[in-house]
Amino acid sequence: MAIYSPGLSVLSQNAALPPDWPGGYWLHWLVFVVIIMTFVLASIMGFIYFERRGIGRFQVRLGPNRTGPFGILQPVADAIKVLLKEDIVPAKGDRIVHWLAPVVAFVPVLLIFAVVPFGGGALLADLNIGILYVVAVSSVTVVGVFMAGWASNNKYSLLGAMRDVAQVVSYEIPLLLSIVGVVLLTGSLSMIKIVAAQDLPFILLQPLGFLIFFMAALAEINRTPFDLLEAESEIVAGFHTEYSGMKFAMFYLVEYAEVLAISAIITTLFLGGWRGPLLPPFVWFLIKVFGVFFFIFWIRSTIPRLRIDQVMAFAWKALLPLALLNLVVTGIEIVALPAISPWVIILINLGVLAVLVVVWSRFFKLGGGRVAV
Repeated sequence: MAIYSPGLSVLSQNAALPPDWPGGYWLHWLVFVVIIMTFVLASIMGFIYFERRGIGRFQVRLGPNRTGPFGILQPVADAIKVLLKEDIVPAKGDRIVHWLAPVVAFVPVLLIFAVVPFGGGALLADLNIGILYVVAVSSVTVVGVFMAGWASNNKYSLLGAMRDVAQVVSYEIPLLLSIVGVVLLTGSLSMIKIVAAQDLPFILLQPLGFLIFFMAALAEINRTPFDLLEAESEIVAGFHTEYSGMKFAMFYLVEYAEVLAISAIITTLFLGGWRGPLLPPFVWFLIKVFGVFFFIFWIRSTIPRLRIDQVMAFAWKALLPLALLNLVVTGIEIVALPAISPWVIILINLGVLAVLVVVWSRFFKLGGGRVAV
């Protein structure tokens, strides 16, 4: 099946990959570190403004509209505000760990972008285990979360951190299994080759894998409807209850940086990455990333959060069996139907997905407005 082989013609059209730049590896490293830092911080500020204005429209209100034209400087004002806030550390807390926790949580999110291809050859490092690197590095963030809860010397912060760890570990499994389907289709872990293989976006060939990855990713980054860990009605603010000032701002940045990272990964794995007609590759990449983010905050503005027992049961009773089923179906398609048209595969996948929706909605009573798991 042609769709399963990497699109070498796409790779051959790229400019020289970064290590071949004049000036050598160090110039390439310096340029892309600056690009990644600028891209992440600018995108986070854009996401914050975009989400506030968007949710304002969903809730029939204006959103930020006082600071700058159309409120566009509100994220800047918020940044100045948290910088001027007093940094408070609990008297009996562990000061060193309390200080290190937001750093340990934030740095891994930045490291993810080292292998995210913004264009054909526009990336920091084209690792042949790129997606494995992303999964490994992103798992470190939860260590910072647990450090924050433990160092605060606050039982509610510690409970919030432990619940966060339990949720992340639970949803990590179906998330990884959903990625395996993409790896089977491409035969590579390289992010560049995964994009190059998508003559048709993998969201068409892996619709179930996409849904599993998307829902598991929302739980991983603590977004609605899985944001119970920091819900106002729960354990205060969860693991960062005892944080203020710039250290609190770093945890806030982590949340939005994770949303950006997930949007970029979904774009790369399922939406064809930078590929698209007419427009420059980087523009296509940004359009898809902001499209995914729009869908994420749309969910936040419309769907209520689940209970903690529903959150955990959803991972083990729903997403994990569906991820295993998706692997079986993908393996059968690759081994037993190697020469069939991709469009037939798309119809088969959509048929399987439709059957699962019917069976799943009856079993979990989604139509009744609750998840009885």
